[in-house]
Amino acid sequence: MEPRLVGPGPYRATRLWNEIIELFRAGMPLRKHRCHFKSYERCFKASEAVDCLHELLGSNQNFGPEVTRNQTVKLLKKFLKNHVIEDIKGRWGKEDFQDDGHLYRFPPSSPLKPYPKKPSCGKEVIKFPDWDEPKAGTSQEQIPVKSVTMNTEMWYKRHSIAIGEVPACKLVFRRELTQTNIEEIWKSMTLSQLQKVLGLDSLDEVLDTKLVNSKHIVQNAYNVNKQGIVTLEDKSKELPHWILSAMKCLANWPSCSDLKQPTYSGFERDVFKTIVDYFGQMKEPLLTFHFFDVFVSVLGLLQKHSKAVEALQISCLLLPPENRKRLQLLVRMMVRISFNKDLPPLSESVRTRNLMVQAFSRCILCSKDEMDLDELLAAKLVSFLMDNYQEILSVPSALKSSIEEHVVHLQRVQIKYAGADTDATFPPPSFCHQISTDEFEYQRATGSQEPLAALLEEIAMNKEISVKDKKKKLKQFQKSYPEVYRVRFPTPETEAVLFPEKAKQKPAILMWALKKPFQPFHRTRSFRM
Repeated sequence: MEPRLVGPGPYRATRLWNEIIELFRAGMPLRKHRCHFKSYERCFKASEAVDCLHELLGSNQNFGPEVTRNQTVKLLKKFLKNHVIEDIKGRWGKEDFQDDGHLYRFPPSSPLKPYPKKPSCGKEVIKFPDWDEPKAGTSQEQIPVKSVTMNTEMWYKRHSIAIGEVPACKLVFRRELTQTNIEEIWKSMTLSQLQKVLGLDSLDEVLDTKLVNSKHIVQNAYNVNKQGIVTLEDKSKELPHWILSAMKCLANWPSCSDLKQPTYSGFERDVFKTIVDYFGQMKEPLLTFHFFDVFVSVLGLLQKHSKAVEALQISCLLLPPENRKRLQLLVRMMVRISFNKDLPPLSESVRTRNLMVQAFSRCILCSKDEMDLDELLAAKLVSFLMDNYQEILSVPSALKSSIEEHVVHLQRVQIKYAGADTDATFPPPSFCHQISTDEFEYQRATGSQEPLAALLEEIAMNKEISVKDKKKKLKQFQKSYPEVYRVRFPTPETEAVLFPEKAKQKPAILMWALKKPFQPFHRTRSFRM
């Protein structure tokens, strides 16, 4: 069985779990073993299982070579707990698996997990400002508007793509956007862009949009210092000073500005343990429980580097400001420690980078309900985060520019045509849901062809435009919408009815026309003999 890339989408953790189980069952060699003078068919040693699964995870693009042997042993413990494997006596349910010579086997029943049924998240309809009414204290009648005389020919030269007559219009003086309006626009456009980058039809299966705080997004985008770190309005949510001092000490080692130089061996390890203990006692990871499925879905994009970076940029923008700031400071410290050659080793058996991932991955990402692949998924995400932290933890400039342009657009005075209830120039982003094929065909017919047919009928019945202009417009309409035109004018005769031929008058007979025209002299042959 060939491994496959599990892309973003709902229940990605469950799909990965089932994928690994299928690969492990298909690739694990089963042989005959002896134990206590007794032979057992189709089983394997614990150490053989660790070797096989570790190699499988390392070559799988969903996990990669960063997976350690210790993490593989922890995963096999969960396999034993969930009855993916059992010992040769049929016992399972405990995490007492060890990397030794004990014998295990696969149970006959299928260990795959069913997809959980999540309660459907109610779709939140973002309310945009109502621009129909003018600003208080301002009336349309009091605004002097200079009338412009424009004939038909001049109008069509300026609006060459328009078809039909100019509808009645009025100037719309929009209300001033409130801070709440701007925050809701940020939320709507940010979530729409995240859905687009993830390539999902809807965010409902990976995120409850009601839990996304629009104020957090705006604060994360604008309240930053020169280094791009979030500045908090509530200073009580800042990291304790002693933790900041400890983090700076290791990040800038040996140039510790806040602490005196160590006076005993192993001082740096004690400082590191203090930092690990502080972040390990948090009740919720920095990426929060609510956004767990979103970040797991992003892991399916790691093969597409630019898309993965953009998706993580947007996802981290949704975090509470205090979580985002702690994540920025923690990851920056982890990266500096990993590259600091002057810092003594913090572990005798584990490389510094791997130690950073193992020590902090769970406080960065984990699920509220214990998940079997939490540790592997968190390690994969943290490794990618450390490699690209400067881009990921910065404000996405393209998204910020597009939202700011949209806000400016909404504040402009615009022209509103009669019958147009919404601003068709720049429609606000909205969430969509899947519909059936029949409903799509019905909406396509009723939503586009009927208004076009009405427009065609208006052009055909308009007696105020000249025949030449009418023919020109009909020809243009036929070229743009041939199907709608064919329904209205199935034959040339139906089209000709619009242009009845005028009776041709016979020209008056002139007297000079009756006379023979002057004929030149021709020499004739003589008949004389």
